[in-house]
Parts: sequence; C-alpha cells; structure tokens
Amino acid sequence: MINDSTNKKIKPGANVRVWEKVKEGEKSRLSRFEGLVLARKHGNEIGASFTVRATVAGVGVEKVYPIHSPLIDKVDILSTPKKISRAKLYYVRNLSRKEAQQKLRFETMKVAKEMTAEKKTATPQSETPSESKEIKAE
Repeated sequence: MINDSTNKKIKPGANVRVWEKVKEGEKSRLSRFEGLVLARKHGNEIGASFTVRATVAGVGVEKVYPIHSPLIDKVDILSTPKKISRAKLYYVRNLSRKEAQQKLRFETMKVAKEMTAEKKTATPQSETPSESKEIKAE
C-alpha cells in the first residue's frame, strides 16, 4: 500500500518504479515495473488509479495500478517534472522514447525560463556610481 507522501508525488510525467507482489503457486515474490506515469484518475478515492508506461523489448507496455491495492509493496519516485501542461499524457503513446523525453524536458525547461524571466523583471537593479555612464567633459 502506498503512503500519503508518495501518493501526492505520483503525477503525470513522473518516472516511477512500482514494486508489486506476484504469487507463483505457493510462493510470492516482488516484481518491479519502471516507467512514465501517463495518467492519474479519481484523486484519492477508493477507486483511484494511475497508469504507467514502459517500453519492454521494443514494445510499449502499460499497466494500470489501483493506488490502494494491497498488491503494491511500494512505489519509488525516480523523478518528477516541475510542471506539465496536460493532466493526461496519452500523446506520448505515439512518440518514440527520445521524442517523449525531449518534449517533456522542453515543457519543464520552458517553465523554468519563464520563471527566471519573471524574477529578472521583478527585481530592478539599482545602478551604482561606478556602473553609471560616464560623462566626458570637453
């Protein structure tokens, strides 16, 4: 079962590693699935779930995990984006892995550039006498 702090960090665009319990006969083991979170549905309700997509042997594989499932041992958040412009990243299905990474990085970099531009305009720089223009007397 997922704890509350991890639950809040599972967002579209995040790279996660999900450890799930798998029963094989009488034995049980932990299996991991690592990929990109495409969607999160139904908030924190009982039926809440998240979709993880990975490429295994050149084939795209998606798994939908219920958040409150007892079969999930833990979820490791590998990376989270600062801001993604969409709630569902289904368009990533049609992109190659490289294109998807570039697109997601571009969105986060674009937001970072906007934030730095806002900081520069928000804090006016005062000129010191040495930096002001020198007037030459003739």
